[in-house]
Order: sequence, then structure tokens, then C-alpha cells
Amino acid sequence: MEKALEPRPASGSRAKFIVGGLIIMAAIVYLIVSASRSSAQYFYTVEELVTKGAAGRDARVSGAVIGDSIQYDSQTLTLRFTVADVPADNAEIEALGGLAFVLHQAVTDPDRARMEVVYNGVQPDLLRDEAQAIMTGQMGDDGVFYADELLLKCPTKYEEAVPNQVEGGG
Repeated sequence: MEKALEPRPASGSRAKFIVGGLIIMAAIVYLIVSASRSSAQYFYTVEELVTKGAAGRDARVSGAVIGDSIQYDSQTLTLRFTVADVPADNAEIEALGGLAFVLHQAVTDPDRARMEVVYNGVQPDLLRDEAQAIMTGQMGDDGVFYADELLLKCPTKYEEAVPNQVEGGG
């Protein structure tokens, strides 16, 4: 007589498979959460950084470039410029008349919060008066923002929206 094969109890191996899968999933979730926390950056306005300060903390900030302040040392690749405060909310920017108008107002308003920026690297071609600079870096104890990354929105894209300036005097 042949002995019939008895099925093994599947619940033991199935339980091990489920527990192993849960451990792997928990490890993946942990890695994702820890990576996102370490690279998390808060988006500040220039006014928030100037008034509250965030020395030593990674931050991202956006501002309007003041053209007269741009200084570049090609020997050390050190770029210095000043930015003026612009709203962080895109809906507010649109309600105020659009990005070109908001950038123009920020640069021409002497009462607007301003901040000096230092960036080490090649001077971007798009860095000019009334450009929008989006910077990532840290605020120094000296009140200067030290940018690790610098992104500029092309101001020529918005030139048509800037009101015509009258040159000369009367």
C-alpha cells in the first residue's frame, strides 16, 4: 500500500511570509520618512527670514533681485546680491497683478524687507534686475543668506507684462 502524501500545514509558512513582508515594508517606510525629514526645508519669505531669523537652519526663500546690488568676483566665483521681499503665495501674486508687477514693486519699494545673498558658483546669465531668485541655503548669524542653490526665473518671459517706463525728464 502506498502512503498518501499529507499536506503540510500551510499556516506556519504563510505566517512567516507575512511577518517577513511586514518587516520589509516597515523598513522601507522608515527609510522614506527619515530621508524626507533630513531633507525637509521650510519655504520662507525674505521678511520672515529678516524678522524671525533662522540662523543655521536649512531654508528656501524667494525674492526679487535688486540689479544695482549684483557683485561678482570671477576669481573666487563669489556672487553677492540683494533680494527684496515678494509674497510666497501664487494666488496673492496673481491678485496683485502678476509676477512681473510684483517683482517690479518689490524692487522699487524702499520700505520692502531686503536681504543680502552670497552664492559661490558661476554667475547665472539670468541674474538681472527684477528677476525672481529662488534660493536654498542657510541664514548666517551675520544676517546674510548663504545660498547653496540658486534658481532664477527668466525675467524676459515677463517683460511684456511690466508697465512701460518713461525715460527722461520734463
